[in-house]
Amino acid sequence: MSAYCGKYAEELIKNAAYIGTPGKGILAADESTGTIGKRLASINVENVESNRRALRELLFTTPGAFECLSGVILFEETLYQNTAGGKPFVKILSEGGVLPGIKVDKGTVELAGTDGETTTQGLDDLGKRCAKYYEAGARFAKWRAVLKIGPTEPSQLAISENANGLARYAIICQENGLVPIVEPEILVDGSHGIDICAAVTEKVLAAVYKALSDHHVLLEGTLLKPNMVTPGSEAQKVAPEVVAQYTVRALQRTVPAAVPAIVFLSGGQSEEEATLNLNAMNQLEGKKPWSLTFSFGRALQQSTLKAWAGKEENLDKAQAAFLSRCKANSAATLGTYKGDAAMGEAVSESLHVKDYKY
Repeated sequence: MSAYCGKYAEELIKNAAYIGTPGKGILAADESTGTIGKRLASINVENVESNRRALRELLFTTPGAFECLSGVILFEETLYQNTAGGKPFVKILSEGGVLPGIKVDKGTVELAGTDGETTTQGLDDLGKRCAKYYEAGARFAKWRAVLKIGPTEPSQLAISENANGLARYAIICQENGLVPIVEPEILVDGSHGIDICAAVTEKVLAAVYKALSDHHVLLEGTLLKPNMVTPGSEAQKVAPEVVAQYTVRALQRTVPAAVPAIVFLSGGQSEEEATLNLNAMNQLEGKKPWSLTFSFGRALQQSTLKAWAGKEENLDKAQAAFLSRCKANSAATLGTYKGDAAMGEAVSESLHVKDYKY
């Protein structure tokens, strides 16, 4: 066992395994103030603190939703917010058996010497911030690295830089008691086929696990948040069974069995598409030493947002939409989703945003 996480090793292992409980997954409610502003603008709601809080309170107080969730990723503002009635969000989550998590990266910047590729910032004061977040009740963290597929991308430089950044983030988190979610997202932008996405995903994940090993990260106390292996956004779609085969094979080739769970990002897929693909992976025969679950943001919230539209009188309708997606994805982690949660057009709407930033 790694000596580098010291006093937190047992807690990290326990919390990572808990987050990966089959039947449960993560709600990513960690949109930055700018990103949540775009979501609110789509329903003509002003981006002010009270509206951001109201949306998150709607999600966190949906009856029955926590039975399908093991963790919620928060933005720093949300970690310290209370409900309208004055109860801290962190307390609501903890009492509901859901671990609070925190987004700790500070966004991407262009990586010098590349054609518009990026690296993620936020390492400088990360140790101090992690200690503060742990004290506030957070028990896991998230850091997003972004790679893209192009004629010469991702470059070896971008792969190495992002892998090392993720590994440094991971060990700093573990030294401060937070389970790191390692997120090397390969954007879906482009017209490439699924074979190219698979090859790039394998190359990137292999580099990430080499870096995690070099940095003495305790794998049992981590989670992986990868993209699903799909064709590019401008290419012909393939069936969920094909996505499942390619994705699981890429993971089998690169992700050590010590990692307790893989929590997929939705990457701009429609709500229904992300659920069907996850379900197909869990139905697939073969070796899967990790639990395969979800860490969805847009794919859990889109139809909820539309149903709510910022109006108090729509609260019940919005919470029903959210519960429906939570239950659908919970079933998908067990491979038992029947496609019966679809509710109108919102669930099938593509959520793809080119060059997506938080």
